[in-house]
Amino acid sequence: MQGLMFRCSAGCCEDSQATMQQVRQCIERCHAPLAQAQALVTSELEKFQDGLARCTMHCNDKPKDSIDAESKQLQVKRQLESCVTKCVDDHINLIPTMTKKMKESLS
Repeated sequence: MQGLMFRCSAGCCEDSQATMQQVRQCIERCHAPLAQAQALVTSELEKFQDGLARCTMHCNDKPKDSIDAESKQLQVKRQLESCVTKCVDDHINLIPTMTKKMKESLS
């Protein structure tokens, strides 16, 4: 995509009849598809990170009420680790679908 964008931009500069503004607008049109692709990838990755963060925050909130007794600390710690591990595993399983969706959108 970057190669296409640079070749397109170079083509804009080849037009000796174009004004500076026309060349700039042409270059902006060449850059638009790459900018859209980058925005799509950024958005998908942000959604992925937000979902993982929400899941782990939920894991952190669950055991807070249980920490009143020291004898329960180890149990609460294990519960937290188990919950966070499940969050990570669940989100790792989402990566192939997310990747496929991005590839389809970018092609």
